Amino acid sequence: MLFENVVKDRGLLETAEKALQRTLPMARLQITELPGLDQIRLALLDPACSTGPLPEEVMRAVIAEPAYWSFCWGSGLALAKWLLEEPDSVSGQIVADIGTGCGVAAIAAELAGAHQVWACDLDPDALDCCRANAAINESTLEFIPHLSHLPERVDIVLLADVLYDRSNFGLLDQCLNRGDTVIVADSRIEHIDHSEFTAFARVEALTYPNLGEFDEFKSVTFFRGRRDTER
Repeated sequence: MLFENVVKDRGLLETAEKALQRTLPMARLQITELPGLDQIRLALLDPACSTGPLPEEVMRAVIAEPAYWSFCWGSGLALAKWLLEEPDSVSGQIVADIGTGCGVAAIAAELAGAHQVWACDLDPDALDCCRANAAINESTLEFIPHLSHLPERVDIVLLADVLYDRSNFGLLDQCLNRGDTVIVADSRIEHIDHSEFTAFARVEALTYPNLGEFDEFKSVTFFRGRRDTER
């Protein structure tokens, strides 16, 4: 379903779609249910959109300003499913979703009964997309551009698909300094070399829309880290 029919969300969706079209001029957002997760609908890249071969100027734009938030990445999808299957993990808690992207994990945490959910992303376009998706799902989220804007302490920090770059591993300690528990879901790593983190589950989930190149990352590993109260 394209978003002409979602009148109350039209302004938010148009803002997100304009951001997408700065990178992919012919692309559109489509509101769709997620595979295996019919409680949540998201505005994502229309899978009918052609993604190649791309003109050189468009390719440069994709590299310079990737609209990663127009996908529901497999790790975020897996984490959202886990939160809705294990609502006691966040019920009544203050939750922060760092690197929220499309917002799927943040929305799932709110649906699972979290007391308050902070959606955090450095990319303002991602936050615009997350705002639109929160509105579609009638979810109440708080939106911030950096984890330094969080309250001094939160109960649970979520990290889905943010460790693709080794430079992002510093987030683990930053999040432990902010949250009592940190839950990581990632398809690109099978081990975290950190004394506070242990793997506790592995599931399969594909990025949506899946354009073929994401299949190699379909195995998602979950890690749990808890703050050392003596640190």
